[in-house]
Amino acid sequence: METSLIFSTAESVAYSDGAVVSKTIIKRPSGNITLFAFDAGEGLSEHSAPFDALVQVLDGSADITIGGNPFHLKSGDSIILPAQIPHALKAPERFKMMLTMIKG
Repeated sequence: METSLIFSTAESVAYSDGAVVSKTIIKRPSGNITLFAFDAGEGLSEHSAPFDALVQVLDGSADITIGGNPFHLKSGDSIILPAQIPHALKAPERFKMMLTMIKG
């Protein structure tokens, strides 16, 4: 992404049938910001990360499991995925999110 330009986060990544699409906005040694678009029924299997990460739902809704606890998020909602705790994401409908991970 170019700097010093206004952009719409939700419109900066497009849905693709039967797929998960990602677009990196910022990637630095200190962390990254990535946009994702999930088609309905798609998801990310359970995994963990070495750092906390902030999920911001931009469009639609998502089912997120953190350490076995289920959460349902809708557009405008956010949640922090804690470091080293397994989490998974599932799209009951198409949804877009922004993931911010700051390494520390």
